[in-house]
Amino acid sequence: MTTRSGLMNDYVTISIYLAAVLALGIAAQWIAWWRKLPAILLLLVFGLLLGWQAGPPRLWVGDKAIPPMTSLAVGVVLFEGGLSLRWREIRETSSVVVRLVSVGLLITWVGAALAAHYLAGFSWGLATLTGALLTVSGPTVIMPLLRQVRPERKIGSVIKWEGIVNDPIGAVLAALVFEVVAHGGGGLATEWFNGLAWSLCVGAVLGAVTALVIVELLARFWVPDYLQNGVILSLVMLVFAVSNYLQHESGLITVTVIGVWLANQRRASVKHVIEFKENLRVLLISVLFIILSSRVQITMADINRLGWGGLLFPVVLILLVRPLAVFVSTIGAPLNWREKTMLAWVHPRGIVAAAVASLFAIELSQQSRGAEAGELAAGLTGEGQQLVVLVFLTIVLTVTVYGLTLGPLARRLGLSRQNPQGVLFAGASPMIRELATAIQKEGFHTVLVDTNPQNVAAARLAGIPVVYAAIGSEFIHDEIDLGDVGRLLAMTPNDEVNAIAAMEFAPELGGANVYQIAPSQRSQERLQRIPAHRRGRVLFRDGLTYDDLQNRFAQGAQIKKTSLSKDFTYAAFRAKYGEAAVVLFAVPEKGRLIVNTAKTPLEPKAGYKLIALIDPSAVVAGDSAILTPASDAPA
Repeated sequence: MTTRSGLMNDYVTISIYLAAVLALGIAAQWIAWWRKLPAILLLLVFGLLLGWQAGPPRLWVGDKAIPPMTSLAVGVVLFEGGLSLRWREIRETSSVVVRLVSVGLLITWVGAALAAHYLAGFSWGLATLTGALLTVSGPTVIMPLLRQVRPERKIGSVIKWEGIVNDPIGAVLAALVFEVVAHGGGGLATEWFNGLAWSLCVGAVLGAVTALVIVELLARFWVPDYLQNGVILSLVMLVFAVSNYLQHESGLITVTVIGVWLANQRRASVKHVIEFKENLRVLLISVLFIILSSRVQITMADINRLGWGGLLFPVVLILLVRPLAVFVSTIGAPLNWREKTMLAWVHPRGIVAAAVASLFAIELSQQSRGAEAGELAAGLTGEGQQLVVLVFLTIVLTVTVYGLTLGPLARRLGLSRQNPQGVLFAGASPMIRELATAIQKEGFHTVLVDTNPQNVAAARLAGIPVVYAAIGSEFIHDEIDLGDVGRLLAMTPNDEVNAIAAMEFAPELGGANVYQIAPSQRSQERLQRIPAHRRGRVLFRDGLTYDDLQNRFAQGAQIKKTSLSKDFTYAAFRAKYGEAAVVLFAVPEKGRLIVNTAKTPLEPKAGYKLIALIDPSAVVAGDSAILTPASDAPA
């Protein structure tokens, strides 16, 4: 009969366990997307269930493998977070970010430490460590939350910058406090300050030098395209490990600096690196949260040990500590009361808090087993499990509260654009101006982008928002507020430009919301070489090119709006106007716009308003008066 320990060491069984970890992580991410839930909650639940059924991960991979794997994965996550930061985002609010990651972080540390001591009953040493650890938030929870809420650019940038920048600072702070508190000794303030200063210096210098090396490698084409992602990832992980060797936990600062530097330089393109790291981040977060939460064996004894005070601890962080930190640190800052209120209601904890807490717990457990009595500072021996339980409780509650309430609060404050229905048009030809006018009159925001001065001038005379720029330029992202825009329609005469526009905006708007006009016959072969996921959805119907639309407009085709009802159905619409009529958009209800596509044509119902292109030959008696551009009269 095979024993449990023998089974654990079996190669096939361990492979199944590791595959199950990855499968559970991705399943949690997918279900969270499907049900519009915070992914971290499902990851925690799946991990706890795996731990209860299969036991802690040390039985499968050992305790020695978990800390370095966790540390490297967190480093990659912070590097990817740094790649999302642009200096231009905080031109007006850089002082706010500095205050939040200095004064605000200090207030959060002190407030959380006091709450951990007086509510959870932690010793002063463990309370100080808990407060330092819970200053972090991070990109793993901030970025999905911002995508869900879609706040205005100004406050959204502040939230993103604070969440990513305070992660390495908070993690380094917690590591230094752990070293001082766990191993005793006076002079806490001096040791902490010196350690933090050295970590910042090592991280900043090593990060900047590494970023310069990477830029040179890319700009001089010394690395082939297919190796660039691998070279950059391996170099970042190597420098992360070297930085930690030179100064404890400085690697987190180093990789963040590398990411920020690469994101803001102009010599070499790093978009492909960003895309690769985003995919890698999803895998790492999925695996990490499953592994870390599966090692948390929470029992009723742990809950009883925390008591009601421990259960109230996250509530105090949300209702008292965070608002105090924000309102004190932003006194005199260029934020209004609505922006400060929203900022005070967002500070979820994520993978860094979970990972660092688990690492501390492992080290405390190992030291308490191997150390002689008195080696560890009083109050820390055996408290690692309590620290992990409180941190995971804080993660669950903060993610749940902020994830469910931040959106409604932001909308109530007028700082969120939930499910934006606006349209960004690539092109401003007469045909597109008529399309934009038609949907504008239905209450939808439109923005046109074109490099033709005559088209731009005509659009401005017509009262249509227009930008004189190339659709792929950084100016669009830097200077134009696209908060109300939910979809892109690439409709320029140049099929290659349309494809580039689709590739440019797919990461920001989502592939389902990026459209392009069907390419001409001469361009189809070239565009087919572009992977399907990088192309936009084909507009309106197959084979309907830009030239076809232009010709129909030149021959007198016009835009008509038709309201469907039980008496006048879609079949009646087709019978009246023929198959040549092109349905462009549908408005099923006020405030919602549907774009017709070739692959998924509309199925209009009673109550829909259709916006269609009608040929002059379809005009019947009595219709001529309403076949005017963007007419609002029903059929």
